[in-house]
Amino acid sequence: MASLEDSWKASGGGSWGVSPPAAVLDSRLPDIDWSVPPAGSRRVQLTAPSGSLAALAMGNPASPAVVLVPGVMGSKEDFSLVMPLLAANGYYVLSYDIAGQYESARAGPEHLDPPGRHYDYQLYVADLLAVLAGLNGPAHVLGHSFSGVVSALGVLRRPDAFRSVVLMSTPPVAGLSFRAVPVLGPFAALVPSKLSATLVVWGVKRNFVRVPQARMRFVHQRFALTRRESVQDIMGLLRDVPDFAAQLAEAAVPKLVAVGEHDIWPNQAHADLASAVGARLAVYRGGHSPCETNPHQLTQDLLSLYERASNPAA
Repeated sequence: MASLEDSWKASGGGSWGVSPPAAVLDSRLPDIDWSVPPAGSRRVQLTAPSGSLAALAMGNPASPAVVLVPGVMGSKEDFSLVMPLLAANGYYVLSYDIAGQYESARAGPEHLDPPGRHYDYQLYVADLLAVLAGLNGPAHVLGHSFSGVVSALGVLRRPDAFRSVVLMSTPPVAGLSFRAVPVLGPFAALVPSKLSATLVVWGVKRNFVRVPQARMRFVHQRFALTRRESVQDIMGLLRDVPDFAAQLAEAAVPKLVAVGEHDIWPNQAHADLASAVGARLAVYRGGHSPCETNPHQLTQDLLSLYERASNPAA
């Protein structure tokens, strides 16, 4: 396997006299144009129950697969800094826009058999399992935020399709997940899904988390395509997160809970989730998207997880 330094060089990071720790590499990340796919990636279309899903792929399809699933209002490009690092380490890496989002905006419940009226957990889990079924064997899966819930439910449905599962910034409480969010918690039950979606979109568009301007330009580009009803439906789903912890703990699949120290939900809630499902906990400096702010540290932990999955007795 390639070292993180080799991976950095392969992704265009240049040469280092002494291999720096992952945290140093992350502190020196360049400001990139997120609308441009990472060098060496290729665009593919995936067939799923909800329709055609836009995806990016890197690496040899015959290699062990890694599937990176973005959350609501996200896209496959969220993993642009992680994909080259994993591919350089010998993995086939695939990331796709979930139904209703960005370049998968046309995928939706109307394409199901029989047709549905809303985006729901069943739709997203069925899409994920269809993607996994098209790979060369079981895959390592990372689900970001809402898609962490989808990934956990996928493990419960088809544990044989997963080599490992990572819940990154996943809602750590069942039921009304927003009740655990600081400040918002006491009022979460009073805010309907449609208004929640409107407020969240409003906040993201106004860059309350202060991401770089290059990133914000891409965020607005995505919103121009993303179907508003998919955001509304997912916000509704986050008001009723299934209690999957006990069942996931019983699944013989290596697990990792990864989160930024300034995530939407408190770190203690994520620690409690990790303990409940039998996962290791990794906390990074930053916020809700470690794949964007801490790609080298996240990759380091992913490679460690994949090694444990390959050598469970080690």
